[in-house]
Amino acid sequence: MIDLQIKSAIRDIPDFPKPGIVFKDITPILKDPSLCEAIVDNFVARVQGLKIDAVAGIESRGFLFGLQLAGKLGVPFVPVRKAGKLPFSVKQKEYELEYGTATIEVHTDAFKPGQHILVHDDLLATGGTVTAASDLIIEMGGIIAGFTFVVGLNFLNGKEKIKHFADKVVVLAEY
Repeated sequence: MIDLQIKSAIRDIPDFPKPGIVFKDITPILKDPSLCEAIVDNFVARVQGLKIDAVAGIESRGFLFGLQLAGKLGVPFVPVRKAGKLPFSVKQKEYELEYGTATIEVHTDAFKPGQHILVHDDLLATGGTVTAASDLIIEMGGIIAGFTFVVGLNFLNGKEKIKHFADKVVVLAEY
C-alpha cells in the first residue's frame, strides 16, 4: 500500500539531470504530511529488532526523512554531507561517479566506534554514494545496522552492491 501511495505522488522529470535520465522527484511527497508520516512509520516498523544507535542521512534529500526517522527511533541523526559543508573536524571519503569523483564527510564526533548506524537516503540507484557513506562509517569504527530508502531503481542493481554491509535493506517503492 505505501509503495502505491509513494509512486502516485512521485513526479517523473525526463532528461534530468542529463538526456536519457528520468529523474524520480520525491518533492511532491513533501506536500502530503500524512504520507510523510506514513513513510517514517513504515521505516520504523521495518527496522524493528535492529540495534540502531544513530541514523545517518545522506545529503541532501536523505535529511528529509532521516531526521524524522531518527526522532521516531529516539536516536541521534548524523548528517553525511558533501565536502566543505560541515564546520567541525571531519573524516572524508572520495568516491567515483560516472562523470568524475565526489567527496562526502562526517563530523569526527558524530558517533562512537562500535555504534550501529542505520544509513538513510531518499533513493537507491547504483549504490555509489551509499557505499561511500558506509565505507566512511566503517572507517570511523561504526557498524552498519541497515539501510532505508524511499525509492529504489532495481534495474541499476544498487541493492546488490550494498547487501554485504548489512542484511537489512528497506526500500518502500521499487521501480
